[in-house]
Amino acid sequence: MSSIASKRLAKELREVHTSGCPVGITLVQADDFEKWLFSIEVMGESLYKGQSFLLQFRFDPQYPISAPAVQFVVDNTRKAPVHPHIYSNGHICASILGNEWSPVLSVTAVCVTMQSMLASCKSLELPEDNDRYVRHAPENPKKTRFMYHDDTV
Repeated sequence: MSSIASKRLAKELREVHTSGCPVGITLVQADDFEKWLFSIEVMGESLYKGQSFLLQFRFDPQYPISAPAVQFVVDNTRKAPVHPHIYSNGHICASILGNEWSPVLSVTAVCVTMQSMLASCKSLELPEDNDRYVRHAPENPKKTRFMYHDDTV
């Protein structure tokens, strides 16, 4: 990990430990500066009421210049949220994780954005190309060139 990335991640982790996370967001694991896990629960009335999801962040040495690889954890006990911008393998089609990433964004800001994206969802449906994408998707969602054409969901 580069010095810049380590300093930035140490600062963000310190802020999480001292100030806490926003309501509905809980740090689950941050043992190193390579992978962090957060639990995300949508607050208030939503299609996801009572559900929580595990969000994984993987950092490369170029963080925060480069966006982290962010995805919902999918395993034997967890599924990704059913959402028009979230694939069943947990990959997320969101411009802030791609071409609209900015180094001023933080891990907690991304968590809040994901929480808000879920809260504003109007229909529980997968992306149109889910099956094809999941069959051919790279392990790292950052290696996908998503088309950001619908920000109304």
